[in-house]
Amino acid sequence: MQSSSFQDQTLVCRDCNKQFTWTAGEQEFYAKKGFNNAPTRCPDCRAKRKADRLSSRKMTEITCSRCGAHDTVPFEPRGDREVLCKKCFMEAKQGGGVSPTQPVAVSEEPAVEA
Repeated sequence: MQSSSFQDQTLVCRDCNKQFTWTAGEQEFYAKKGFNNAPTRCPDCRAKRKADRLSSRKMTEITCSRCGAHDTVPFEPRGDREVLCKKCFMEAKQGGGVSPTQPVAVSEEPAVEA
């Protein structure tokens, strides 16, 4: 769809009850991403909600299953899946290699070179 088929809309935030504009450009972005619903919160309330969620995450220290590096992850690892540091996770994600969530056989921790 072209942005000419969208028009700015004035919406009311469900949290603060203030009006905000949902621009034609934002609507086009939503449509391209396959989002079917208009936002229900203004940008400020969306940002606050996201920050609140991120600050409440429990970080867990891990040893990377691939390179042995120490890192933290925002979840409690399961014993039946490998846990990757950020660098190895991004390499696996971009390289099309083994899925970062693929189950692996339980084995000894990788050796950490000094």
